[in-house]
Amino acid sequence: MNRLDGRVALISGGARGIGGATARLMADAGAKVLIGDVLETQGREMAEDIGAAAAFINLDVTLEERWAAAATLAEEKFGGLDILVNNAGVFLGRDFMEVTMADWQRMANVNMTGVWLGTKQCVPALSRAGEKSSCGSVIVNTASIAGLVGAEFDALYSMTKGGVTLFTKSTALYMARKGYPIRVNSIHPGTIQTDMGEQTFVARAEQHGTNDVDEAREVSLSNYPIGRLGVPEDIAKGIVFLASDDSSFMTGSAMVVDGGITAR
Repeated sequence: MNRLDGRVALISGGARGIGGATARLMADAGAKVLIGDVLETQGREMAEDIGAAAAFINLDVTLEERWAAAATLAEEKFGGLDILVNNAGVFLGRDFMEVTMADWQRMANVNMTGVWLGTKQCVPALSRAGEKSSCGSVIVNTASIAGLVGAEFDALYSMTKGGVTLFTKSTALYMARKGYPIRVNSIHPGTIQTDMGEQTFVARAEQHGTNDVDEAREVSLSNYPIGRLGVPEDIAKGIVFLASDDSSFMTGSAMVVDGGITAR
């Protein structure tokens, strides 16, 4: 189940957090993994830790030429590109009335432009690999529950992740119409215990006029019916499933992995 033997994956934001956990699980499932990130030291350490099944490339997702270089490296080093995980993202956690244009442009460039550029530049390589597979190639976009419901503490983050959600559905239909052997799905995490997750607790505390991050964390936890916050591996397992042939009848779908918070 969920095997990726012989597959090649490119993961943006793969140096840590959800991306790092995904890189490890994909390698364990038999894939070769190209870790793309602007965090060079952490990215190289992650690749070295995984071993021969992994490599690192400095990938600023807002630059089209870096995406082109990553797709080329995947084919040259590992022989193809079967899986793209558009995972890189940033979070502001501020009142939208206080956000500057520069802050917005940075978040929009990473969270939305990066997903578009990654998809655009990787489709040719994904198509070539997909022609050789009975189930085709796969794109998995890391969105958020904030792309499905309102985000009280960062309306602009919600705006970007809503864009990723609909871009996923639209490109899934586009691939089908064009006859490209590529499935496209999104995954929607709740609050995950990562650096970005910690930022949400800080934002909650600040917007309530307090510096008590621990209390903000407990308030967040109390909203999760499952009784805990998520960890990166919870999301990585979902991504590996979406990347595998076990999800071969899924495209344009939004997989929610959120401990039940959006069920309320």
